[in-house]
Amino acid sequence: MVKRQVKIEAIYTSPGHNYFGNRFPQPGVHPTISRHKVDLVADKGIMGDRFFDVKKNYNAQVTFFSIEVFEELCREMKVNDRSPGVFRRNIITRGIDLKSLIGQNFRLGGIDFYGVKHCAPCKWMNIAFAPGSLQALRGRGGLRAQVRSSGTLTPGDKEFVASVKADSGITMPLPRLHLP
Repeated sequence: MVKRQVKIEAIYTSPGHNYFGNRFPQPGVHPTISRHKVDLVADKGIMGDRFFDVKKNYNAQVTFFSIEVFEELCREMKVNDRSPGVFRRNIITRGIDLKSLIGQNFRLGGIDFYGVKHCAPCKWMNIAFAPGSLQALRGRGGLRAQVRSSGTLTPGDKEFVASVKADSGITMPLPRLHLP
């Protein structure tokens, strides 16, 4: 097992869906709320979030996103007026290769998770962040995970435990973008 300190940069929840899939003509208007503390419930997710207790074994009880990917997107796309909350992922991490956690059990801040699959971006990212975001986020949109134990999570430095090293937030460079 690998144990080390990582940082939770931010935690977000939302009471409803804005970008769920690509089937709606316009994004929704539910707020993304920055949280100083959230309660996670095993097999259900984050209390108060749109994905809480959706269905048994749901693969996105909680979503993770890398601050390193966000910072690289900001630099490359010259965006400085957005927060990582625009991507509507729940837990923003620093120092974790999220893709390496697919199919893995891991612990963050004393709470157990199981990494289910990549959190693919949708077409709304081009509106929410900047044109070209959908292309830039392919393969780097975050991690969908299940909550395996209950507890409270706050931003800040946390112990991270996994069977894989998972020590980098960026696993591949941004593709060459052809922006207008």
